[in-house]
Amino acid sequence: MVAGGALLVGAAIGYFFRMPQRLIAVVMAFGSGVLISALAFELMDEAYRQGGPDASALGFLGGALLYTGANVVLAQQGAKHRKRSGEQQPSEAQSGGSGLAIALGALLDGVPESIVVGVSLLGGGGVSFVAVAAVLLSNIPEGLSSAAYIFGVWGSIALLSGVAALLGYAVFGGFSVDVVAAVTAVAAGAILAMLVDTMIPEAFEQVRDYAGLITVVGFLVAFMLSKLAA
Repeated sequence: MVAGGALLVGAAIGYFFRMPQRLIAVVMAFGSGVLISALAFELMDEAYRQGGPDASALGFLGGALLYTGANVVLAQQGAKHRKRSGEQQPSEAQSGGSGLAIALGALLDGVPESIVVGVSLLGGGGVSFVAVAAVLLSNIPEGLSSAAYIFGVWGSIALLSGVAALLGYAVFGGFSVDVVAAVTAVAAGAILAMLVDTMIPEAFEQVRDYAGLITVVGFLVAFMLSKLAA
């Protein structure tokens, strides 16, 4: 819920302050690097260790396919630019149903990330700090791109993100390590597809020559944190 609550933080900042689009793009680029590091070393590495190449590979591709299919449908309903900080995303008045599509898109983005947070508890340790930080950083720009009317919806999604994390811990605790590995890989595939479809294009459009460097810095910070916390 803390990570999902970043949607509300972003929405509040976007409503009360006018944030430069380049600054938002920097956050997106940095957050993309953090998420790539988290899914590589926190998710896929763990999925491969637990389930081997079959479960991790099939889950990874399956997650990407599921996310892409759902994202295509939502994009057609008006949520294509839900993470954009400019005027690309149409309002509800301009495109009827886009508000609901944005909310469902945010839920689509957040549920795999939240399940991962819950699944990370199954080993008996604490919640992965890097995973939570990565989800938080990916949610702030999405909140920034919203209008004031979406505050209530964002709050509901933050709550549902917490429920998804709880379900990730409660439901999958009784399954075999192969199933847990596959679920982790599915989430990793969905997150990577989300990054390439939504966050990286925005970052590149606004900061272009520096997007790669900022993403690398985010990756390095998350990588070092994961190693120091091990």
